[in-house]
Amino acid sequence: MLFSKLAEYFFKIEATPKRLEMTDILAELLKKSSSQEIDKICYLALGQLASLYEGIEFNLAEKMLIKILAEAYNSKESEVKKMYKEKGDLGEVAEELAKKKVISHKPLAISAVYDRLREIAEVSGTGSQEKKIIWMANLLKELNPLSARYVVRIPIKKLRLGFMDKTILDALSVAEVGDKSARPDIERAYNVSADIGKIARVTKEKGIKGLAKIEAEVGVPIRMASAERLPTTKDILEKMGGKTAAEPKFDGLRVQMHLDKSRKLNERVSSEQLSLLGEEIGGPWVKIFSRNLEDTTAMFPDIVEAVQKLPVRSLIFEGEAIAYNPETEEFEPFQETAKRKRKYGVKEKVAELPLKVFAFDLLLIDGKNITQEPYKTRRGRLEKLVKGREDTILLAEEQEFTDPQKLEEFFMEQIEHGLEGIMTKRLDGVYQAGVRNFNWVKLKRVEAGHLADTIDCVVLGYYKGRGKRAEFGIGGFLVAVYDEKSDSFKTISRVGSGLKDEEWRQMKKRVDALKTKEKPKNADVVKGLTPDVWADPSIVVAIRADEITRSPMHTAGAREDEPGLALRFPRLMAFRDDKNPEQATTVSEVEKLFRQQRR
Repeated sequence: MLFSKLAEYFFKIEATPKRLEMTDILAELLKKSSSQEIDKICYLALGQLASLYEGIEFNLAEKMLIKILAEAYNSKESEVKKMYKEKGDLGEVAEELAKKKVISHKPLAISAVYDRLREIAEVSGTGSQEKKIIWMANLLKELNPLSARYVVRIPIKKLRLGFMDKTILDALSVAEVGDKSARPDIERAYNVSADIGKIARVTKEKGIKGLAKIEAEVGVPIRMASAERLPTTKDILEKMGGKTAAEPKFDGLRVQMHLDKSRKLNERVSSEQLSLLGEEIGGPWVKIFSRNLEDTTAMFPDIVEAVQKLPVRSLIFEGEAIAYNPETEEFEPFQETAKRKRKYGVKEKVAELPLKVFAFDLLLIDGKNITQEPYKTRRGRLEKLVKGREDTILLAEEQEFTDPQKLEEFFMEQIEHGLEGIMTKRLDGVYQAGVRNFNWVKLKRVEAGHLADTIDCVVLGYYKGRGKRAEFGIGGFLVAVYDEKSDSFKTISRVGSGLKDEEWRQMKKRVDALKTKEKPKNADVVKGLTPDVWADPSIVVAIRADEITRSPMHTAGAREDEPGLALRFPRLMAFRDDKNPEQATTVSEVEKLFRQQRR
């Protein structure tokens, strides 16, 4: 298929606000694609060149793209900047500039454009920036105006099609069987092998039955399981069949660690990662993935070293990484732990903020996938693996309970120690990748009608400030929660407090980097809440509020017969860069919290 045809499909998707129509257009595109290009189409439709865990980044900022457009279309940078200021979209600028120039466009196939984009992204070393500018400009010269519109948006992650990977899963099902009935089988495969391109290719080549053979493998992140909420220990034990395992719930960075001793750590490691980990890099192959499937191996050399020492040939296990203060012998709050997520000054931060990893689940060991074994069995094998070797990697404390009062006492102990609460687990429960269910249930504190839990929200834009905040250029921001049913974001609050001066500046900077001229297609916002600056739904923040109330101004949980849900007295607690937008709190979770606080 020609890239120009793909651009036409993208244009149709961008033009429709209707979710079902969007899925049908995407399904038609996937149905017409070949098995050699369907994976590339899926990546490009998400504004990527590969799955997130591969970490392929363009490193092309908007300033660079302005230079590229000037070079490609023989224009002055000042002219390009002026057009960008007017349109607010470099893709539209590229399209208009391309229309003005008489260029002999080449009929490039999707694979050809994809390969050249990947080459541009992966070039490194001396003179790499100059090469990126020239190669990207040369590619644009060969594309028709509509194709240029979308190619320019990909490096800055602003494709503006208005959907995420869940819509692709629906579209794959419609393309393969004519409706969404195959979605559960497709999603199961995607959850254990988080590579949307691979899933699409296997579906195309082998059908839905072919997906049954996709299982967990070392090196490919498993989409992490999530917990449900219940309000009391009595409710939890009833849901768990009268007996449960419980462990402290830590507020750190969730990490999934992969080890393969048949390979070397520096095998197929990028030059950037080598420079971060240091020239002395060596030993068995390890990968560390974050909650949002990002490869964070180079950020955590202390964890890498600890995983390498484990007495197994291969494994996948999960844990929570928390910064530890060796002077006070106390664990640090999330804001401190989050400082370990960095690309530069890694060694200095390792010394300043060493990490402890509380291991809590084992998913694969010595090549055997054990996710479908009972939790109690997995926990037993994890204990044998870690116990007696605790240093950087510790075993999360665990006790079994049948008495609600005893479980309540354990819960209160954790609260007194300054922790979030507890995580309880069904003893016979399997590990269901990418699923939120009652195999795991978290208990956090909700007292006297007040909401003590934080809500992970997605920022949709900001309002310009007045008074003192006029100097920041921001006085408040709009946040939303994720609606799984519609693959979109529903508003739940305006936030205007809880930020220090530097955090206001940081919020403005983050939103400005993601600003869009119009409301994002996958955001459901009433007119009266329109922010001064819209943002692509990418920034996740933890918000604390006194309670959840009803409000006709917000769309989270809104129905014909009742208004939406809103947060009362919201304030910012932290930026959650370890989460992607789909991992924000869901509408259904907020509805449950609302019902719980009213009991």
